Amino acid sequence: MKEVSGKVAFVTGGGSGIGLGMAKVFTAAGMKVVIADVRQDHLDAAMSHLKSAGTNVHPIALDVTDREAMERAANETVRVFGKVHLLCNNAGVSLFGPMEQATYEDWDWVMGVNVDGVINGLQSFVPRIRAHGEGGHVVNTASMAGLIVGPGMGIYSASKFAVFGLTTSLRYDLMPHRIGVSVLCPGFVRSNIHEAILSRPKSLEHSGYQVTAEDIKRLDSVLAVGMDPVQVAEKVLSAVRRNDLFIFPHAEFREELQQIFGEIIAALPNEPPDAGRMAMENGRRARKKHALSGAVAK
Repeated sequence: MKEVSGKVAFVTGGGSGIGLGMAKVFTAAGMKVVIADVRQDHLDAAMSHLKSAGTNVHPIALDVTDREAMERAANETVRVFGKVHLLCNNAGVSLFGPMEQATYEDWDWVMGVNVDGVINGLQSFVPRIRAHGEGGHVVNTASMAGLIVGPGMGIYSASKFAVFGLTTSLRYDLMPHRIGVSVLCPGFVRSNIHEAILSRPKSLEHSGYQVTAEDIKRLDSVLAVGMDPVQVAEKVLSAVRRNDLFIFPHAEFREELQQIFGEIIAALPNEPPDAGRMAMENGRRARKKHALSGAVAK
């Protein structure tokens, strides 16, 4: 999607952080943007930051886990701005601590927002992008935690690994429809994702972790060293224009990723592959190559 001026973008988690950065960068590029967020105060603050965009920004209060609400948001977006070309499933929450302390509600909250929220966005918006036949792009926000794990990251990493896998597969499915797909994997960003606990539903409030006001304050100081959300968003827009699959804004992870994938390669058996299984895998690789080449030809 090289030409973005005049196109319409829908961004979840658009009231702050990376989502607000996207709205700033997209509108500066001439796009019309709907920002959706679960917190009305964030939407109100975002609209004040986006005054220069005038009527090219429209806010929608949205809980991404609510499928009917997502469908209503899709209808409202089309009604206000017309055909949608860029979908950014960016809303996310975080929760850290030993997995053995987690409750079902902890799992349901994080997976509901970070995974089901992406699925709901795809289910509501991709059919509309396909229908107008002009092509488009989908950006799903995962995380470096979707590739690199550590102590206390289990629930969050599980959700982001899921988004990473979902998105890389989705690329093959949408290419024939001229819809590009990217997975965004940021590291530390100056956002307020650590405040997500404040909007956790009461129905899922039973948690194995205690997050205090001091914890939130401490995390705020940690995230202060993060990348400016606008910088992340600029990289996102460049990737959309190039139709990049991977968006890795942070250079700090190069050596760690090399180590991880080196260990994966080293763990493979040091023996010739089975001929029958190799033929099957080569067939799978050929189908992948055909899917990509066929889409490019179109």
